[in-house]
Amino acid sequence: MEDIEDLLVGNGVGGAPPGFRLPLASVGFKPKQNKNKPNLEKKSHIQDYIIPGTQTIYMKTFGCSHNQSDSEYMAGQLAAFGYVLSDNPEEADLWLINTCTVKSPSQSAMDTLITKGRSSKKPLVVAGCVPQGSRDLKELEGVSIVGVQQIDRVVEVVEETLKGHEVRLLNRKTLPALDLPKVRKNKFVEILPINVGCLGACTYCKTKHARGHLGSYTVDSLVGRVRTVIADGVKEIWLSSEDTGAYGRDIGVTLPILLNAIVSELPPDGGTMLRIGMTNPPYILEHLKEMAVVLRHPCVYSFLHVPVQSGSDAILSAMNREYTVTEFRTVVDTLTELVPGMQIATDIICGFPGETDEEFAQTVSLIQEYRFPQVHISQFYPRPGTPAARMKKVPSAVVKKRSRELTSIFEAFTPYNGMEGRVERIWISEIATDGIHLVGHTKGYMQVLVVAPRSLMGTSAIVKITSVGRWSVFGELIETLNQVNDNISLNEEKFSLGKCSPCSVPGEICACSREAEPCACEPQSCEGKISMEEGSVSRKDMLPENQNLFKWLLRRRKNHGQKRIENGIAWGSKEKEERDRGCMNHWGLVDRVLLGGIFVSILTIVALILHLGFW
Repeated sequence: MEDIEDLLVGNGVGGAPPGFRLPLASVGFKPKQNKNKPNLEKKSHIQDYIIPGTQTIYMKTFGCSHNQSDSEYMAGQLAAFGYVLSDNPEEADLWLINTCTVKSPSQSAMDTLITKGRSSKKPLVVAGCVPQGSRDLKELEGVSIVGVQQIDRVVEVVEETLKGHEVRLLNRKTLPALDLPKVRKNKFVEILPINVGCLGACTYCKTKHARGHLGSYTVDSLVGRVRTVIADGVKEIWLSSEDTGAYGRDIGVTLPILLNAIVSELPPDGGTMLRIGMTNPPYILEHLKEMAVVLRHPCVYSFLHVPVQSGSDAILSAMNREYTVTEFRTVVDTLTELVPGMQIATDIICGFPGETDEEFAQTVSLIQEYRFPQVHISQFYPRPGTPAARMKKVPSAVVKKRSRELTSIFEAFTPYNGMEGRVERIWISEIATDGIHLVGHTKGYMQVLVVAPRSLMGTSAIVKITSVGRWSVFGELIETLNQVNDNISLNEEKFSLGKCSPCSVPGEICACSREAEPCACEPQSCEGKISMEEGSVSRKDMLPENQNLFKWLLRRRKNHGQKRIENGIAWGSKEKEERDRGCMNHWGLVDRVLLGGIFVSILTIVALILHLGFW
């Protein structure tokens, strides 16, 4: 079937802006063909009266963080329109599969899921890089498709698919807006795409076919998104891109300009951290010193993913990677020298066409020399339509042998030995798969597992490393630094139903509900809020029952002006200066109201005494 855009142009409706829901009457959909015509007409007639936004959607995502961000945006739009998102495929009315085309196993998993969906008679919508890069795949026959730059129209596609229509939106257009509704997989982590596509032309890469040429978001739009998510209570921002280093070259800016603009928006207490995404060596070489300055910033993880793919210049040339091993070394050596505690992850492809034993040995030597704490090792998979798929292949047995050999060497590294007893600051944002430990990361993005209450999710803490493993270390909690703000407005406390914004994870107890643990959202993120300026009162501001008014007021006055120190950053200096000067302006609204009430009460009592003639 043709793209919706083509049909719209034919009906004189084209040029709809991103996110605009088009009138369904103007779209000439054709129902799926069925040999049993009478049944088809009956089914189509019934499905046309299905109420949109009342069904349950199962979503499955394959691939990189960019794909995950796309899924979160699609989930947000569907949830905003009334659809229920479920992790249970059996109870769902429709399956939405967001695909990855980087490796054959990911596409094979997609094929398996589509087959299972068909056998379960589930309406299917396939999104992501596979349909965008290979729209004519046999496996995609009879299913609806959403292209990578059409995610802002997923609601339309789902509606029509539920009616029995097949819809395909694949034409590339302007970038999807960054302020679309979003349901985050982790409410504390915002995955922020800074651009789509890349400037490279790697001979093995299928993603370029799907994501296309470089398209960068403007600095202003990205900074605006950062402000929004920080206000929503996000504690980590992950920049996502097919090649972070290439950012802005299509719009006349550079990556350091963007990073400095974002860093200036981060809270100075280190409560929200920035993680810079994957970057290939060619486009970061000229910015190494500026990058080092950013990576040294207290609110930026000292971590970077820089794929090398091979330790042989001949293989890098065959891959069309546009850099040499020496240039990769320059990136690693410079950042390691200029950024204390710098950690670098890299990627290796084993068995690229034409790779000899000597060339593979050069790769092994490079990995052994640098002993990277993280190496993503992959066998070469020929992707259809790429130049590498036509090259002479290394025998499969040899490819597997090389992969096993390099994996064995890498897994023998002990990057965290000697860390026992060290004290580190960590940022906690995940729950471990064992359901017992919380997962935090040091500034160098080393994974630290701690036993602590889940109320510490989204906070920062000081821990002592007690033991080390191959992939992570274990820590003991010493001190919690920035507790997640649990202010709740007085009106919410009395009347709110506890409904959370999309920052909450579907299916969990509402994080803003009083029945759950202390609120994990920032005050701005809960619906029905009253701003602090409009007179909201936190739990700490409310007078407990049976509490002496004067004692409570004095204790609150003392606590409110107390100085806090987090990770060497002092807070409250302004309040201290005002307190030292005896400035009454330091007292908050509640303080003033209560104090005024006390004086009025005293004056009233004195007036009554005088009036009654006791004096």
